[in-house]
Amino acid sequence: MTSHNLTPNAKTVWLFRERLTQAGAIERLFDRFDATLRNAGYLPMSGQILDATLVAAPKQRNTNAEKADLRAGRIPEDWQDKPAKLSHKDRRARWTLKFTKAKRQDDGTIPATDLAIPFFGYKSHVSIDRKFRFIRKWKTMDAAASDGARLREGLLDKTNTASTVWADTAYRSKANEDFMEKQGFVSKVHRKKPHLKPMPLHIQKSNAGKSVIRSRVEHVFADQKSQTGLFIRTAGIIRATMRIGLANIVYNMRRFLFLERISATA
Repeated sequence: MTSHNLTPNAKTVWLFRERLTQAGAIERLFDRFDATLRNAGYLPMSGQILDATLVAAPKQRNTNAEKADLRAGRIPEDWQDKPAKLSHKDRRARWTLKFTKAKRQDDGTIPATDLAIPFFGYKSHVSIDRKFRFIRKWKTMDAAASDGARLREGLLDKTNTASTVWADTAYRSKANEDFMEKQGFVSKVHRKKPHLKPMPLHIQKSNAGKSVIRSRVEHVFADQKSQTGLFIRTAGIIRATMRIGLANIVYNMRRFLFLERISATA
């Protein structure tokens, strides 16, 4: 498409995305562009950083009985003979709590407890390489799924030239530490605060040093949400995976063009 062509309307874009969804093509598309990056010299280097972000979806107005059926993996009886209603119901998105730091009060004090905000939707899990900050591995889950277990579900990139892995405390568990050691990775995952005890000073300093590197992954999510307005408007995890997968490809494309411009002017 050139500048002389008409911009595709919303229906055309929807049909294009729907055909990709039905073909199950998003992972192949992502891998093809990743191969393009590697051929251009952007190999995964210097270790990898893992993190996840919540992606909002349209809230569902379900009864308590319907919610119980959905959690059990069943289709509510009232929906079964109403295909139109069923097609608009998202049975995979889940509610969770999003914790955020409480804001400073008018008197200058900061509340001791964080704010817990109800959130409905999905969660985008990614692994980026430390050197070039491209997304190399990704996975879509419901918002209530724990972050840590995803580490053992194909989120680690074994082709990275370095073995170091950075992640926050959500990924810290004995199962993950054992898994990384067995797979030849070196853990730089944040350590958790001891239960009912103050954080030892040496662990504070260690976590602070890790945060300098780990925080780079947060720029990926900030870019996606500010530049592409990442939000799920469809129903079901299959279409949500397509939407998030396309956003990941677009991020990598924009990052590639940015690095190429820097290289050209150097």
